[in-house]
Amino acid sequence: MQRLFEFIGNHSLLATGAVLAAAAALFYEIRERVQAFAALSSMQAVRLMNQGALVIDLRGKESFDAGHIGDARNVPAAELDSQAESLKKWRDRNVITYCDSGSSGAGAARTLTKLGFTKVFNLRGGLNAWVKDNLPLSKTSGGKAHAK
Repeated sequence: MQRLFEFIGNHSLLATGAVLAAAAALFYEIRERVQAFAALSSMQAVRLMNQGALVIDLRGKESFDAGHIGDARNVPAAELDSQAESLKKWRDRNVITYCDSGSSGAGAARTLTKLGFTKVFNLRGGLNAWVKDNLPLSKTSGGKAHAK
């Protein structure tokens, strides 16, 4: 053990680099696991939507109006807890959450699971992945949705 401390003392830059590399790898692994919570690909999400799944858009109203997935319901992530009661009829049905990148969607899926929802999924990669897969968006103008 004494030799380890001696090595670190003599090679502090190398030791610091090793610690930073380990911290970066740990951060990356944790982030990947958080985002992977019940993750679905865009195609898997389409299949569930065709079976009547509820789709929840967690972004703000302006982003939602600019473009969202089909019949998605806009429930900003900050309001999810307070709006959970209005979603209670979906507790035993498929629910898909999404945001722009997938990270907030995973957190929302966890939140809904804690609130008693049994079939909650997150769109892997969020709306960015949906657009990348060339799937359609709807825009809202004047309270009506229009396909894009």
